[in-house]
Amino acid sequence: MSTIWIVVADSSRARVFSAEKPDSSLKEVHTLAHPEARMHEGDLVSDKSGRGRSQGPASHDVGHESAARQEEKVNFAARLCDTLESARVSGKINRLYVVAEPGFLGLIRKNCSGALHQLVESEIPKNLAAHSLDDIRSHLPARL
Repeated sequence: MSTIWIVVADSSRARVFSAEKPDSSLKEVHTLAHPEARMHEGDLVSDKSGRGRSQGPASHDVGHESAARQEEKVNFAARLCDTLESARVSGKINRLYVVAEPGFLGLIRKNCSGALHQLVESEIPKNLAAHSLDDIRSHLPARL
């Protein structure tokens, strides 16, 4: 049976809810976790043997995200889109709402197929992944 799916995600977790009808309550159907997106760069990559690291103010790239962390976010967006694409192909989704932190929303857009993108009814650039079901629902249209 085709349903309405709502994806609520940030760079390390995605919750997928379904609703049978536009005014139905939401039911959580999938949860995906990607803790690597929250790890420190040093935990994701290690220095090569014998390689020195500079010290001092220039040794930190303050305000810029590490390449390794960004790559993990891209990997998770691709994994999430693969999950959604499988559901689309099997006919489980007929409409899709995407609620995600703004930066991750962009990664989702880049990784989803054209066919999946056509099912997107609305995108909401908010980080609600850790919020309650009632709070998530309050950010969605009354009729999905």
